[in-house]
Amino acid sequence: MSHEQSLINTWLSFTHIHAELSNDLDRALQEKHQMPLNEFYVLLYLSQAPEKKLRLLELQRLVGLSQSAMSRLSVRMENKSCGVIKRLGYEDDRRGVCALITDKGEQRLREMLETVNETLNTSLSNSDMGTALAFFMNGQSSIKDD
Repeated sequence: MSHEQSLINTWLSFTHIHAELSNDLDRALQEKHQMPLNEFYVLLYLSQAPEKKLRLLELQRLVGLSQSAMSRLSVRMENKSCGVIKRLGYEDDRRGVCALITDKGEQRLREMLETVNETLNTSLSNSDMGTALAFFMNGQSSIKDD
C-alpha cells in the first residue's frame, strides 16, 4: 500500500471513529439529560478554565462553532437550560462576552460525565469500533515509520 493510500485510510478510520463516538455521545446525553454534546463541551471547557469562565470567542474555537451559533447556544444555556452558565461582560473589553459555569452547571456536568464515561466504555468495547480504533492506531505507527 502506498504512503498516500495509508494516510487516506488512516484519515477515514479516524473520521469514522469520531463520527460514531460523537453520535453515540449525543444520543445518550439527549436521552438522559436533554442536553446535546455541544452543551456538554461548553460545560466541560468552562469547568476546566481558570476562574471557571472563558470568553465566548474562546469557547467558540474550542467547541468548533460559528460566532452566531455560539451566541445562540450560550443564550439557550443561560435561559432554557435553567442557568447552567451565566453570561457576563468582560471586564477589560466592553464588546467581549464571557461565560461562567454556575453551581447548577457543575452539578449537571458531573451527572453528564457519568453518562459520557459509560457511553465511551460501551462504544469502545463494540467490536466494530475496536477494529476501527485498532486500524487507526496501527495506521498511525506505520505512517510514522515511512
